Amino acid sequence: MRHLLGPLAAPVTYSRWLHLLIPSAVVSLWLFISMDTPWMPCLFAVPVGLLPSMRLAEGLQAQLLLTPGEHGTDFSISAARAVTWGDRWRTVAWLEVRLLLTAAAGFATVWLPATTFDLLGVSLGATPSSNWLTGVLQARWLCALFAPLPMLLLLGLVVLCGEVATASARGLLGPSPTERMTALEERTEQLLERNRIARELHDSIGHALTVAVVQAGAARTAGNPEFTARALAAIEETGRHALEDLERVLRVLRESDLPAGAHPTLAEADRLLESARVSGAEIHVDMTGPLDLVPVPVSREGYRILQESLTNVLRHAGAVPVRVRIVVVKERLELEVTNPLAGSRRGPGGGSGLRGIRERAALLGGKAITGPHEGDWRVYASLPLDRIR
Repeated sequence: MRHLLGPLAAPVTYSRWLHLLIPSAVVSLWLFISMDTPWMPCLFAVPVGLLPSMRLAEGLQAQLLLTPGEHGTDFSISAARAVTWGDRWRTVAWLEVRLLLTAAAGFATVWLPATTFDLLGVSLGATPSSNWLTGVLQARWLCALFAPLPMLLLLGLVVLCGEVATASARGLLGPSPTERMTALEERTEQLLERNRIARELHDSIGHALTVAVVQAGAARTAGNPEFTARALAAIEETGRHALEDLERVLRVLRESDLPAGAHPTLAEADRLLESARVSGAEIHVDMTGPLDLVPVPVSREGYRILQESLTNVLRHAGAVPVRVRIVVVKERLELEVTNPLAGSRRGPGGGSGLRGIRERAALLGGKAITGPHEGDWRVYASLPLDRIR
C-alpha cells in the first residue's frame, strides 16, 4: 500500500502534472479560435521545435518541474541550445509527445472531476447532466458507490502521465548516446587525473619529508657544524622543490582548465641522486642509452618511480649503499634500484608507494617488480617506448 500511495505524497508528482497542463493554455486558445482544427498545435510545434533556443527553454522547464532532484547531473535532462539537426528533431518529437500528454491530462482534469460531481449529484436525487449516466446507472446507491472511481483514476493518471513525460524528456531532451559517451570519457579522464595527482603528491611531498627527517636527525646527532650546514642546505633545497610541486598541483586543482604543466623527467635525476647522497646514502649510478630520446610520459613516470624508490630506501633502510641502473635498450626503459636488505625495517611489500610504482608502470603498458632479490631489496621497472611514440 505504501508503494502505491508513495508517489501521491511526492511533490514532484504534482509539479510534473503542472508541467503537462502548461501547454493547455495555448491549446485552449487555439480551440477557442477554431474548433474544427484541433490538430493545428501539433503542426505548429514542428517549426517551433526546430528553433535552437527552444531546446534550451524546454530543457530548463523540464529540469525544474520533471526532475528537480537531478539538476546538474551528467545523465539528467540537459539545458542547452540545439547544436545539431538531430537535437532539433528530437526537440520536435518531445513537443509532439508533450502536446499529446497535455491533451490527455487536460481532458482528464476536467472530465473526471465533473463525472464524480455528477455521480454524487445523482446519488442525492439531482438530474444527471450526462445522458449516459441515465442509461447506465439508474440506482442512486450505484452512483454513490462509483462516485470515487473517477477521482482515483485521475490520481493514477497524474502519476502515470508524469512518469511517461519524464521518461520521454530524458530520452528526447537528455544527452544523445554520443554525448553520454563523451561525458563518460571526460569523467574517466578526471578520475585518472585525480589518481595521478594523488601519486604526484605522495611521491613528491613524501620524498621531501623523508629527506628532511633523515637530514635533521643526522645533523642533530653528528655534532659537526659543517655537516649540519650541508644538511640544512639539503633540507632547504628539497623543501623548495616540494613547494614548487605542491603549488603546481594546487594550481591544477583550482583551475581545472589549466594543463598540468611541466613535470620533472629523468633529465633531472641528478637532483634526486644528489639529495639522497646528502642524506647519507652512498649512490652508485649506471646510466646507459639515449635518455634524451625517451618520450616525455615515460621519462616523467620513470622519474617518479626513481623518486619513490629512493624515498623508500631512506625511510626504511637509512644511509646504505644504493645501486641505481637506468638503461635504454631495445625500445624499453629499464630502471632498477637495489639496496642491502639487512637492517631494513621494511615489510614484505605492500605500501601505497610501491603500489603507485606498479600502477605507473602498468599505465604505460610495462611492469614493475618490488621485493627481496638475492639478499637485496630491489625495485625494477620496465617501460616500453614504442607504444608511447
